[in-house]
Amino acid sequence: MSDSEESMILLSKRQRLSTSITVDRSEDELDDLSSTASTREEESSRSDTPTFRRGFRWSKQPKKCKLQYKCTNFIKENHGQPLFGVQINLNCSESDPVIFATVGHNRVTVYECQDGGRIKLLHSYSDPSSDENFYCCAWSFDPVNGQPLLAAAGLRGIIRILSLSAMQCIRHFVGHGNAVNELKFHPRNCSLLLSVSKDHTLRMWNVHSGVCVLILGGVDGHRDEVLSADFNLSGTKIVSCGMDHSLKLWHLDTEEINSIISLSSTYNTKNSRPFPTWVNHFPDFSTRDIHRNYVDCTRWLGNLILSKSCENCIICWKPGSLEGSDANISINGGSKTDDSVSILHRFDYRECEIWYMRFCLDYQQKIMALGNQVGRIFLWDLDVDDPSQTKCTKLTHQKCNTAIRQIAISKDSSTLIAVSDDATVWRWDQMKYS
Repeated sequence: MSDSEESMILLSKRQRLSTSITVDRSEDELDDLSSTASTREEESSRSDTPTFRRGFRWSKQPKKCKLQYKCTNFIKENHGQPLFGVQINLNCSESDPVIFATVGHNRVTVYECQDGGRIKLLHSYSDPSSDENFYCCAWSFDPVNGQPLLAAAGLRGIIRILSLSAMQCIRHFVGHGNAVNELKFHPRNCSLLLSVSKDHTLRMWNVHSGVCVLILGGVDGHRDEVLSADFNLSGTKIVSCGMDHSLKLWHLDTEEINSIISLSSTYNTKNSRPFPTWVNHFPDFSTRDIHRNYVDCTRWLGNLILSKSCENCIICWKPGSLEGSDANISINGGSKTDDSVSILHRFDYRECEIWYMRFCLDYQQKIMALGNQVGRIFLWDLDVDDPSQTKCTKLTHQKCNTAIRQIAISKDSSTLIAVSDDATVWRWDQMKYS
C-alpha cells in the first residue's frame, strides 16, 4: 500500500462543505419537544440485539430533574450511515468554543458550536479504505505545542492519530487483530491511549513514541469482544467490559507497569531491539454477577463503577462489600480475598435493548446522559448525596426517532451533542432562567 493510501485523506474544500447539510430550523420546529412514537431500528451489525432476558422491572416513573435543555439545531452528514461516536474536546478552557468530533462510515468530522445554536464544519477526514467504519474517537493534545490531537478507530482495527493543526494523519497503530470498539486517553498523561477490541484484548499505546506499552488480556482476560473501558480519575486503574457479560479491573500502579510506561516515553523507534511490551493475563478483579447480557459501556464515578447492558438499566456498584475497600483486591493475579460485589443503585430507563449504546458523564461527574433506540435522551442529576435520590428528565424531539448511539457534554455542561443512526447530529443547549 502506498504512503498516500496509508494516511488519512483531507477532503477538498468543496467536499468538506458538502459533508453535512445544515437546515435552517424554524422556531416552531426547534421548540417542539414532544415525544415520538417511532420505534424503527437501523439495520446495522451494531444494532443486532442478543437474546434478551428481562432482568429488572421498571418500578416507577423518573422524577423530573432540574436539568432542562432545548434542541437548538440538528444537521445530517451526507454519507447517510450511522454515527457511532461523538466526543467534545475537554482539553480547552470553558471560555473557548465547544469543539466536537463525530465518527461514522469511513468519516471523521470536526465541528464548532457557535452562538445561536449554529454548528460550523471545521474539518472532515476520509479513510483511504471505503470498507472502514469508525466506531469511536478520543481527544488529546501535543505536549510540545499544545495543539489538539484526535484518535479514531473502528472496523479495520487501525488507530489513526489526526493532527488538526497539520490537517493530516500523523501516525497510525496496527496491532489489534480485529475491530476497535473504544478509545480513551489517560487522564494525566496525554501520550497514553487505551484501546479495546473485538480480539478480546485491551492495549495501551504511546502516541508520541509510537510503541505499544501494554496488552491486557489472555489467560484470565475477556473471553469475547471487549466493548468498553475507562480510567479512574487518577489513572491508576482500568475497568473493562464486554460481550462475555463480565467486568474486569486492572491495576496500573505497579512498579513494573510504571517502569514500562516511563520507558515508552523515551524509547527510540530506530532502536534495533523491539520495545518490550508488557503483557498482563490476569485482571485484579473480575465479575459476571452484575449483568446477564452484553456489557457495552462502563465508567468510573469517583471510586464507584457504572455499567450498562441491554437490560434497560445502568447499575452503580463497587467491588467487595459496602464497608470494604479496594485494598481487599489483590494485584497481579494473586489470590483474591473478596470477589463479591455490592450494588448501590439502578438507574432505570426504557426502550434501549440493543447493544453498543453508550452513556456518558460530564466533566464534573454531576450529570449522566444516555440515548435510547427511539431517539430519546435520558439525563440524570448525580449531584446528590444519596444515589437513590437521583432525579431524571427526558429530552425528546419529534424528528429524532432513531437510535442515539452516544452523547457528549461540554465542559461547563451547557451543551449536549448527540449522534444517531440516521447520520444526524443533534445539539441541545441548557435553558437559562433569570
